[in-house]
Amino acid sequence: MRNETSVTEFILTGFSDKPELRLVSFLVFLFIYLFSLLGNMCIIAAVTRDGRLHTPMYFFLQNLSFLDMCYTSVTIPKALANSLVGSNVISFWECVAQLFLFVMLGASECFLLTSMAYDRCLAIHRPLLYSVIMSRKLCAELVAMAWLSGALYSVFYTANTFSLPFCGPNVVDHFFCESSPLMKLSCSDFRIHEEVGFAVGGCIVLSALGLTIASYVVVISTIARIHSAGGRGKAFSTCSSHLTIVALFYVTGSIAYLRPTSPHSPIQGRLLSVFYSILTPSLNPLVYCLRNKDMQVALKKLLAPSH
Repeated sequence: MRNETSVTEFILTGFSDKPELRLVSFLVFLFIYLFSLLGNMCIIAAVTRDGRLHTPMYFFLQNLSFLDMCYTSVTIPKALANSLVGSNVISFWECVAQLFLFVMLGASECFLLTSMAYDRCLAIHRPLLYSVIMSRKLCAELVAMAWLSGALYSVFYTANTFSLPFCGPNVVDHFFCESSPLMKLSCSDFRIHEEVGFAVGGCIVLSALGLTIASYVVVISTIARIHSAGGRGKAFSTCSSHLTIVALFYVTGSIAYLRPTSPHSPIQGRLLSVFYSILTPSLNPLVYCLRNKDMQVALKKLLAPSH
């Protein structure tokens, strides 16, 4: 951090800057948060207990569920506590830590979804070699690489944000420490930092998305060569849940992150943040439960075990 930084704490505006909506927003986001936690915990427990789900696809799903639990827990509990007690203060270093963890988890999910696409590509395009190539060791290495890559990117992103001097206003027009509203509080020109962050983030997102699309091009071309309609439907069903989650993640995340700060209002930023930081991680368990029969059976065994 630069020597000019004199701000020791920030004030978050919360979910809504209207006092009469605080209780409503608190209850709504508390419900969404608990739903997200419960859904992701059920997926982790179901995969752990059901031996039929001890496969690479569900190993990645377990890690995705754990990541989503952490992702929502970085921002929502603090925002809920602030909304409940009416004190929206967050210390400077808490803000740094929150931004670092949030970006790390979001970037890690991006890389993990790419690994999951590669897994589905191998399973459908090279089924005979799948179990040999996608070993436990490779699965663990892909997950570790996703977390490490996310952490490295977050170091850059957080440093790019907080290398700006903060010496005046400290009201962050958001419900958590997000880079765009933080940069607006800097007492120097933030446009170069914004453009650098935009460029690097865009390259990473487009690279991960490109690899994911390439994997699904191979998947779709392989499925198209299957002669029976039943075979095509069965093959596509194994990747439809992941494809839905990829679409949700990239559509909401790209709209929110891959845009310049200036032309967008704070209300727009908060609304977009709700979608990519709260609703999307909460919908992931629902997507897998609704579209995956094996997961439905495992959850029924978990929630209603036979005596």
